[in-house]
Amino acid sequence: MSIDVKHLAKLARLRIEDDKLAKFEKDMESIVAMVEQLPEVSGDASGLDPEHPMKLREDVEGTTEALGTDKLTRSELLANAPKMQAGCVVVPKTVE
Repeated sequence: MSIDVKHLAKLARLRIEDDKLAKFEKDMESIVAMVEQLPEVSGDASGLDPEHPMKLREDVEGTTEALGTDKLTRSELLANAPKMQAGCVVVPKTVE
């Protein structure tokens, strides 16, 4: 099986130098070969143990113990913001 690492890198927006393409192709082929050797899962594939079911906690409305109230005002919530502008928290740009 031949894997086009250059095409995969383009789709994933990764930059891979040409001298490293052969190494990545060999590594990807060995990973695919390993996955192909995994045994098939039969029966109930949920992986859950019926004798030990998961127990989820109930949703409980929290309190702010330090203030002794159930709710905070907007100014109290924004008091710890590192930077604010026009009443909003300013965060670093993450998307170009």
